[in-house]
Amino acid sequence: MNNAPHAQPVQWTKSSRSVSNGNCVETATIDGMLAVRDSKDPDGPILTFTYGAWRAFLADVREGSYDPPEVV
Repeated sequence: MNNAPHAQPVQWTKSSRSVSNGNCVETATIDGMLAVRDSKDPDGPILTFTYGAWRAFLADVREGSYDPPEVV
């Protein structure tokens, strides 16, 4: 996590699929990394990822790697 000020203004964006209930994440590019923050806490922690790590995470999500186990 890195909340250090940056020389360039940061343009945060939300998914076009976000609903207006405020439970969203926002992304931006900071220092060549993908940054992610909670839209409800814009001054809170920022997680940063390489683009390769983010793509791998999204691929895992699509494959169901983080789905809860089925209850029998």
